[in-house]
Amino acid sequence: MSGPRVNSFFLGNSSGVNFSIILSPRDAETGKLQLANCSGSKRAGDWNLDVTPGVNTSKVTVSLTRALELCLPNATECCPSPLCVVETLQVLACRGSVMLAQLLIQAEIFANSSFTGNVSENATIIPNQAFKPLGSCPCNLTAGACDVRCCCDLECTPDLQQLFSGSCFTGVFGGDVNPPFDQLCSSQSMEYTPEWFPFLCVQSSLDNTPFLGYFYHGSTSAPQVPSFKIPPQTSPGKPFTGYREGDPIITEEDEYFTVPQQSMAGQCVGNAPVAYLHSFDVKCLTNLESYKEGLPHDVRINTGTADFIQQNVLYRTITDRGKFITESESLHGAEVLCQNVTFAEHYKFIWKDKNIQQVNVTVFLGRLCDGEILTQTFTVEFLSLKSTNGEELFENPGYQVGKPVRAANLNASDPLGSLNIWQPAGRGLCASATYRPVLFGVDSYSGCILEVDINEDCSLLRGNVTEKLNALIEATHIGKRDNSSYSDLNDWVEIIRLDPFSSNVSTGGLKGICPDIPANLNIRIIFAKVGAVQGVPQQQILAVQISYSTVLWQFQCGLGCRNTLSFLPITASVQFIEVPAQPPLPVTRYQKIYAEFDCSQNEVCWPQLLYPVTRFYTGEPYSQSLAKGLLLAFLVLLAAIMSNPWFSKLWNR
Repeated sequence: MSGPRVNSFFLGNSSGVNFSIILSPRDAETGKLQLANCSGSKRAGDWNLDVTPGVNTSKVTVSLTRALELCLPNATECCPSPLCVVETLQVLACRGSVMLAQLLIQAEIFANSSFTGNVSENATIIPNQAFKPLGSCPCNLTAGACDVRCCCDLECTPDLQQLFSGSCFTGVFGGDVNPPFDQLCSSQSMEYTPEWFPFLCVQSSLDNTPFLGYFYHGSTSAPQVPSFKIPPQTSPGKPFTGYREGDPIITEEDEYFTVPQQSMAGQCVGNAPVAYLHSFDVKCLTNLESYKEGLPHDVRINTGTADFIQQNVLYRTITDRGKFITESESLHGAEVLCQNVTFAEHYKFIWKDKNIQQVNVTVFLGRLCDGEILTQTFTVEFLSLKSTNGEELFENPGYQVGKPVRAANLNASDPLGSLNIWQPAGRGLCASATYRPVLFGVDSYSGCILEVDINEDCSLLRGNVTEKLNALIEATHIGKRDNSSYSDLNDWVEIIRLDPFSSNVSTGGLKGICPDIPANLNIRIIFAKVGAVQGVPQQQILAVQISYSTVLWQFQCGLGCRNTLSFLPITASVQFIEVPAQPPLPVTRYQKIYAEFDCSQNEVCWPQLLYPVTRFYTGEPYSQSLAKGLLLAFLVLLAAIMSNPWFSKLWNR
C-alpha cells in the first residue's frame, strides 16, 4: 500500500470470527515471516483495524493514525525523511485458535509535501500517441512508489517484486507496448496460417508497428463515420434564415414546439413537433388516469429570425360535455374524483414569407371525472398575413397535402360550400355523427349507422339515405386551386354526379327487405402537378366525380325477433387519383414489338425458353438438366426427320 488507508474484503460468514493486526511479522535475522498467531488485537503501533460486517461479505479497513507531514525544526510526531513509513503488516481472521485467512501488507508511504520552487514556463512536449506510446510502463501509476503487480515499475525493489512476481500485469498495461502483429513474417501467433502467408507477410521491425492504429510512415486520413443523430437546430443566438415548409417550429429553449398528433399506427403521440405550414385536426382519446398536460402556453416561439414571440392564449369553459365525453363507466362509489383538464386546443399561426408573425391559442377547459373517456381535439391552422375577409391568399396557389378541399355553391347567393365526411361519435349512429372536411391528398373512409324499422317503406328509406349522403356535399363546384376566387368561374370545376342505379325489382310486399339502397357514396378527385413554386409542387384539381353503390338491405332478426329495429351502415369514401399534367407520348412500333418479348409484361417469356439448360437454373443439378435438354432436342430432331416425306419412302423400301 502507498496511502494511509487500504480496504479489503472477507468472504463468508463473519459471526464468531476475530480479526487482528500484527506489526513487523518478519524476523530481523532470517528475513522470514514470523509464524502468525490469533492472539493479536485490532491495533498495532500506529495502525488501526476496522471491520464492517455484512451478510456474506465483511469489509476490512486498515488505516494509519499518525501524521504524514515533513518535520520542521524542533518538531515532533512528523516524518524525518520523505519516505515516512516502511513497515510490513499482517491481518489475520481467526475463529478461536484456528486461522481462517491472512492478508500480507507491505506499506511504503511518503510524506505529504507542497511544491515551493519556481515554476518553469517550458511546456512538456507530449508525443503523438498514434505513433509512439506515452510511457513504456502504463501500470506505473504512482510516482515515487512501487505499484503492486507492475513488474516494469523501476521503483519496485527485488524484495517487493518477489511478493507478486507470479501475478504481474500482462499485455500493454503491463509494459508490452509493442507486441508483434499478425501480419509480421516472424510472427506465428495466427492459429490458422494460410498457405499464401509467406508471400504477403510484412517485413518490419517492432518499432514500426500498427498496434496503436497507424504505421510511422505513410499518409493517414480521418475516417468519415456517418452520423445517425438528428442534426442540432440552429442556436437562437446565431443567424436564423427562417422556416421552410415542413421545418419543425423551434421554441426559445431551442427545443421542438409540440402538439399531440396521430402517428402512422393511429395512436396519439404527445410530443410530436409542429411542422411549418402543415395544418392538422386530430382527436385523441384519454381518461383521467392517463391524462397528461401538454407543453405550457407561456413558451415563447422562434419567429424564424432569432426573435421570439409570446402566445396569445384565450381560455374558455366547456358547459356541454356531451360532444367530448364519448363513454362513461358506471361507478358505484359514493365519491367520484374529478379534475379540470383541457378538452380542446386550437392554434392559429399567422405567417408571412418564412417567418411567424403571431400565434393565437384558444384553450377549452372542462371537468373530467374518473371512469369517463374524453375525446380531446387539437387543431393547428396556418393563416397567411395577406388573408382578407376570411379568404386566404397563399403564395403557392396550388393545393398542399392535408389542406381542406375548397367547395362552392355557385348557384346560390352565398357561394360558400362544404365537402365533408362523417366523424362518428358515441354509438356511431348517424343522428349523433358530426362532420369533418375532406383533406387534399388524404384518402378517407368513414361511415355511420342508420336505424331502420322492419316496416320501413323502401322508397322512403332510399330517400332518407340519399338525403344523408347528399348532406355531406353542399356544393356544386370544387376549387381547382387553394386560392380559387368565387368571382371567377374558371377557377372551379363542376361536380359530376352519377345517380344511383335502380333495377326496379319488386319485393312482392315482403317486409324487412329493400333492394337498391344507395348506402355507399364514392368521391373521386382527379388532380395533377402543374408546376412548382419555390421548389414546392403546385397541385391542381382537374375533375370531381360522385357516384353511389347500392346494397340489398335485409332486416336482421335477433333472439326471438323482439326488436323491430335493425341497423343499416352507410359509408362515404374519398379517393385522390393523380394523372400526368401532359398526356403521355404514344407508344412507338418498336416499343410494342419489344413489349412482346418483355418477360415482366407477358406470361410467356420466349427469351427464357432455354433457361432450364443454363447454369442460372438451380432447380436440379446442372448435369441432369443438360441431359434432359439434349434428350428433348434429340426427340424434336427425330420427329422432324420422321415427318419428312423422303423418310417414309426410305422406310417403305
